[in-house]
Amino acid sequence: MVDLKRQYENMQEEIDAAVLNVIRSTQYINGPEVKDFQSELEAYLNVRHVIPCANGTDALQVAMMALDLKPGDEVITTSFTFVATVEVIALLGLTPVLVDVDPDTFNMDPGALKKAITPKTKAVVPVHLFGQSVHMEPILGIADEHGLYIIEDNAQAIGSEYIFNDGTRKKTGTIGHIGCTSFFPSKNLGCYGDGGAIFTNNSELAQKLRIIVNHGMEVRYYHDSVGVNSRLDSMQAAILRIKLRRLDDYASARQNAADYYDKAFGGHPKLSIPVRSDFSTHVFHQYTLKTSGINRFELQEYLQSKDIPAMVYYPVPMHMQKAYTDPRYKQGDFPVTEELSERVISLPMHTELDEEQLTYITETVLGFCNR
Repeated sequence: MVDLKRQYENMQEEIDAAVLNVIRSTQYINGPEVKDFQSELEAYLNVRHVIPCANGTDALQVAMMALDLKPGDEVITTSFTFVATVEVIALLGLTPVLVDVDPDTFNMDPGALKKAITPKTKAVVPVHLFGQSVHMEPILGIADEHGLYIIEDNAQAIGSEYIFNDGTRKKTGTIGHIGCTSFFPSKNLGCYGDGGAIFTNNSELAQKLRIIVNHGMEVRYYHDSVGVNSRLDSMQAAILRIKLRRLDDYASARQNAADYYDKAFGGHPKLSIPVRSDFSTHVFHQYTLKTSGINRFELQEYLQSKDIPAMVYYPVPMHMQKAYTDPRYKQGDFPVTEELSERVISLPMHTELDEEQLTYITETVLGFCNR
């Protein structure tokens, strides 16, 4: 799904030199590479504060800890997402409240959000799924009306821009109170291990976030709050600095590959191409088709037999997962989410896709669909 080997080969000298410099410096934790990456990512996102951390799941957990959410407080997110989004809510003793998604963008439906709010609701976690922004303007209005915090799950959309009605643009992850991202190797901006970051324009929140990720310490050995140990190490930061300079080029390469897929599959009766909303740029963390009239698992097996990887994100929605069984929800409550879980399939999408590969992939998919 992602060709990390070829990506590395295209910048091998820079990566090798950066890693060796960290080894020679012996500053493996919170070294200058971490501070430089933090500053460079702040400039790229046009956000006041970036707080690096160990992974994207920690980023979400620390964000909720910094907002002083209490057990029993309700946090609204979608059922069509990776488990980490819901996992951290449950881990903190908060109450996950799930809502359905938009059938075109697969992102949070603002109307569904509004209906789910109760007096216990304290925060909302919109997930910018597959590389495209949630429709944030109505969500901002709803959150403001009800006094809710917004924590953006930006693990799949770093570099994407949301376009407001007045033409103003903001990078995803910088629109709500706090944004969170992952630098897992397969992400659009990925390191060579685990990594994550938290974003905010609120200086008071930023200070709380920094304290929490460092064992609750502001002054060494003085713990004024409960914290965690969540750090981005210097070697990963050095790699991310190099890749950050290429992030917009990576997005362009993904968009070009998506254009190729669109032309091949657009209008096919058994395949629906991704909808590109007019309020967001799309950086295509995934290229996800909706199937109709075919068995997508048979398609997946057929592609794998031709050495083409394909993935199903996500075959079981959160409200139907054993770990998150809740008497409030049953099968049928989230019709869009359940339909997507039954119909979607994602094709290879990365920066190294060339025309020969794209031709082979599209012709193979069409060969199966046209049987």
